Amino acid sequence: MRALILASGRGSRLGDLTAKQPKCFTRVAGKRLVDWQRQALNQAGIQQIAVTTGYYSDSFAELFSQRFHNANWASSNMVSSMMMAEDYLSEQDTIISYSDIIYSSDAVSRLLKNQDDIAIAYDPNWLSQWQARYDNPLDDAESFAAENHYLTDIGRRVSHLNEINGQYMGLIKLSAKGWLQITAYLAELSPEQQAKLDMTTLLQALIQRGNKIATVAINDEWFEVDTLQDLAVAKQQVAQCSWIKCDD
Repeated sequence: MRALILASGRGSRLGDLTAKQPKCFTRVAGKRLVDWQRQALNQAGIQQIAVTTGYYSDSFAELFSQRFHNANWASSNMVSSMMMAEDYLSEQDTIISYSDIIYSSDAVSRLLKNQDDIAIAYDPNWLSQWQARYDNPLDDAESFAAENHYLTDIGRRVSHLNEINGQYMGLIKLSAKGWLQITAYLAELSPEQQAKLDMTTLLQALIQRGNKIATVAINDEWFEVDTLQDLAVAKQQVAQCSWIKCDD
């Protein structure tokens, strides 16, 4: 098993904090976001970790021996960055991680135990975190529904909380076969469509095509750092996480 961290973007909503460094170099509780991710992946037994780069790509040279550069990072989305690692993803099972999240090693381990070709981690207890991050959680939260542990809906803007049964965490497990399912869909799109495609739109398109995507519930605390408010919440709460002591 190996991992791929998607770290091509700048994170402009963090303002001056990312003026001269990648978003995932932002610090929370003494560690950069990327350090939290590497720690969780390593402690789940994953030692081979690659990264996709874009903004301030040279910053990653000392951290990762395998790097995949998205030269068009400023005008494309995360799916385009993932496509830069096509050969890497086609070889064996891979955990794909966003670079702006903090999560436990157990979250990774739970994903690793899933036997489906595509599986995503989600938080069924998402609302309290979104209430801390936003005055109105519906300003950011998207639809999420699953039936018998398989995804049925994701990524829509909604007007009622009852349309949301969890939130996708930015962690995916792909088998080589699962990656082939993704590339089969991407091959039908123009380069311009591929560049505009975000991850939840991709996941929704896959399930509409009949591809199965397993959902793995994670009850451990986790954080997404997308804005200065997110950063403040993470800094305040990360030390209280139930899994911190066992992961340190």
